[in-house]
Amino acid sequence: MTNRSPLPGTTVEQWAVLAAVIDEGGFASAAEALGRSQSSVSYMVRQLQEHVPVPLLETKGRRAVLTTAGETLLRRARAVLADVASVEALAASLAQGWEPEVRVAVEQIFPTPLLLRTLEAFAPVSRGSRVEIVESVLSGTVDALIRREVELAITGHVPPGFLGDPLMPLEFVAVAAPAHPLHALGRGITTEDLKAERQLVVRDSGVRRRMDGGWLGSEQRWTVTNRWTQIEMLKAGLGFAWVPREHVWEEVANDALRPLPLVEGGTRRIEILLIHADRDSAGPATREFARLLRETTRAECARRGTRKE
Repeated sequence: MTNRSPLPGTTVEQWAVLAAVIDEGGFASAAEALGRSQSSVSYMVRQLQEHVPVPLLETKGRRAVLTTAGETLLRRARAVLADVASVEALAASLAQGWEPEVRVAVEQIFPTPLLLRTLEAFAPVSRGSRVEIVESVLSGTVDALIRREVELAITGHVPPGFLGDPLMPLEFVAVAAPAHPLHALGRGITTEDLKAERQLVVRDSGVRRRMDGGWLGSEQRWTVTNRWTQIEMLKAGLGFAWVPREHVWEEVANDALRPLPLVEGGTRRIEILLIHADRDSAGPATREFARLLRETTRAECARRGTRKE
């Protein structure tokens, strides 16, 4: 007789309900998000606790929060939940042959014309698949991947546990309006000069973790959530910023913005990557979108004479 491991005392559903309670900030909010009654959510968490030999939750004020042991166990459980979601996604792809939707998280730094070219190429072969573009900044893309809210991500950051395929290099350049005081210095600009001026920054769109990108040494910082708003503020002379050169070609050509003559660090370069949330369970529509994206960026790199490293 084959020895088998005993059946687990807890269920995936119970851990998912506990995760919802923590993510939504309470039992009532979790019940609303899950479409269940609050008593049902409380019962599921109570059943879970009965099969776990350490306390999972403790009360602080009016809120139930994870204990230290609960944080450790839920972190492991989330990995299991992600695996189960991956299996279900794979089964759905196998059953349908061609998935009905492709979800892509795209960091705002990625050149919009290249995304449009990819979408134009995908449209005639999409077989009616919907496309959802999630515009994100920094860790917002990481959140979308980890929570399996997207199948693909276009980003300059690879979160732990994922691998990325290089798509193209992207250069950031420090710029300000021609009338900005930094340009009036008439010499090489130092970090001390920058600290005395206002920096315009695009906010990280992540919820649970936040990342910083580039130099943030200025005491005066104004923060926006959209890179195009940042560029309009730059043109209005409200500050300086590092922006993707791709996004300000026209402004620089028309002298609406000028690169700052920094002594060092006037430009910086990152690699834009394509990341699959789960390559094994990716359906044919997702794979085709990824192929067309690589083809589009490869052609653009060849046109410019840039090399993917």
